[in-house]
Amino acid sequence: MIISEKIFYLLDKNGMSQKDFAAQTGISQSTISDWKRKKTNPSADKILKICEVLHVTPYELLSERDMTADEGSDYLTALNNDEGIVLETFRNLQTKQKERLLGYLEALKDIK
Repeated sequence: MIISEKIFYLLDKNGMSQKDFAAQTGISQSTISDWKRKKTNPSADKILKICEVLHVTPYELLSERDMTADEGSDYLTALNNDEGIVLETFRNLQTKQKERLLGYLEALKDIK
């Protein structure tokens, strides 16, 4: 999977449009479209901003590893049905929703 394919995979996974991505990265929509149409990759000076917006490390974006390869693998195993529901639901949330939920969980830890 080339870098531009990973970017579009991550956009889809995060529920982000090319227009939103362009606005957040400062990269023109036409440049982003060229990546998809011509199967070209972004220039090196754009990588850090792209990674920041897509919430991945440069290593994840630039590595040879196929991001979809371990889509179904579990790093954490649910111990019961309720935990399984929570894990599955979390994985299907968009990035902003995940951040909001994690913030809520932090607040719950402080409740005595």
